Amino acid sequence: MFEYSIYLNEFLIYAFAMFIALLSPGPDFAMILKQSITYGKRSSIITSIGIGCGVSVHLIYTLLGIGLIISKSIVLFSIIKYLGAAYLIYIGYQSLKSQGMKLEDVKVHKYENISDKKSFMIGFLCNALNPKATLFFLSMFTVVVSSSTPIEVQAFYGLFSALTAMLWFVALSMILSLRKVRNFFNSFGKVFDKAVGTVLVSLGISVALSK
Repeated sequence: MFEYSIYLNEFLIYAFAMFIALLSPGPDFAMILKQSITYGKRSSIITSIGIGCGVSVHLIYTLLGIGLIISKSIVLFSIIKYLGAAYLIYIGYQSLKSQGMKLEDVKVHKYENISDKKSFMIGFLCNALNPKATLFFLSMFTVVVSSSTPIEVQAFYGLFSALTAMLWFVALSMILSLRKVRNFFNSFGKVFDKAVGTVLVSLGISVALSK
């Protein structure tokens, strides 16, 4: 019988690195925050599912070895990097243009309408086009995870990553959907949108200029 316990230490290191990455502020966090405040809990949760599925994109090409090819190709990596940067700058620009949320009724907040499909795709693209996520998983599967680790074990690591990211952002969506938190941001909707927009545009520029 195959002994999986020998990979426990490797998994714990991988899991710890994953949790640190999730706690670090980034495009996914900013996106969930905006979705929760602007469109509500349902949209934010669906966006969280999209983020989890976006994580699976990085894991699939990493497990297939395509990630190594991208890391060795300046052209391919540059394409991914600039696509991700352009997307971040675009959604940041949309936030900067926003006039904020309506303040007529703070107790009963009327969210803007958005389809489930669009909510999902926003989360999916936000993560799938994030080159920092690409670098994270490439580094994990080349430095932390041994090349001798069986593919089924590596696949488990990948599934763990996708589900962990999804559950983390779903939990975050629930917290950000609380009335007190909602009312606070509702009172400062325009300022919030400007701040998030600035952060997203800055992240996009930072990604574009990264080497």
